[in-house]
Amino acid sequence: MGSRTDLTDAQWERLEPLLPVSNGRCGRWRDHRQVVNGVLYRIRTGVQWRDLPERYGPWKTVHERHRRWSADGTWEMLLRRIQAEADAAGEIDWDVSVDSTSVRAHHHAAGARHAPPPVLKGGSAQMVKAARVRAELIGRLAEVGAGGEALGRSRGGFTTKIDLSADGHCRVLSLVITPGQCADCTQFEPVMEKIRVPRLGCGRPRTTPDSVSADKGYSNRRTRRYLRRRGIRHVIPEKRDQEAGRARRGSAGGRPPGFDKDRYKKRNTVERAINKLKTFRAVATRYDKRGYVYLGTVTAAALVIWLHS
Repeated sequence: MGSRTDLTDAQWERLEPLLPVSNGRCGRWRDHRQVVNGVLYRIRTGVQWRDLPERYGPWKTVHERHRRWSADGTWEMLLRRIQAEADAAGEIDWDVSVDSTSVRAHHHAAGARHAPPPVLKGGSAQMVKAARVRAELIGRLAEVGAGGEALGRSRGGFTTKIDLSADGHCRVLSLVITPGQCADCTQFEPVMEKIRVPRLGCGRPRTTPDSVSADKGYSNRRTRRYLRRRGIRHVIPEKRDQEAGRARRGSAGGRPPGFDKDRYKKRNTVERAINKLKTFRAVATRYDKRGYVYLGTVTAAALVIWLHS
């Protein structure tokens, strides 16, 4: 008996050709479909790894596969390949919206010893390079997070923030995790820089959306300057204090930024994308100790959303 979290035959046909064949150590992987379904079951339900049903095989195998694919960037690679297929079919709405959401971290998520994610030597050169990039990312988080695990302190305990961009069909295009106290505007550029949808044929990946919308939390000169430099149309409402300050300066304050009310109404797509992500209990409440593993959990959830669309 399968579970409602398991991949359908049609979804597995799309995913199977993209999965790595060799584990880089001692031959071929254990049955991918059984293990991937086990990972998705845990992400959907939030159960402890030890409590996985026996139909998914040894829980240690499922956990190790998820941890390894989170470290070497396999989940991110799968997400981008599925996005590339959708883009080739013209199914991506490039009117992008950006926002963030805070996630309460379970007390079991705390207490990990400070250590960067492993740089795995097995696998292709591309996967090894992705692992090194991931290690550098988590290393940068060490400067602001608890032990470099993207855990931020608040009155209620540890929190993690997910900053993401979504297309017009409420699907995640890119995401970044930070400690919960990080301001949204500081992560706008990293989120935009991670929008990178490959081409199935020749050509560079697409990195520039048609337009970007965001709430007042992203209203600042740096964000608007960044979007103008890249030639991206944007809809970001101006804060009242910024509007008043510009009016006080008179002609020296410059013209008010353009604002399209009809386009801004579509910003709810990113809110709905967040709601879809948080239907996965292991995303809505963080149980993973390591930041790179939780990033892999969120990425795998985003992948499932794309497969269901």
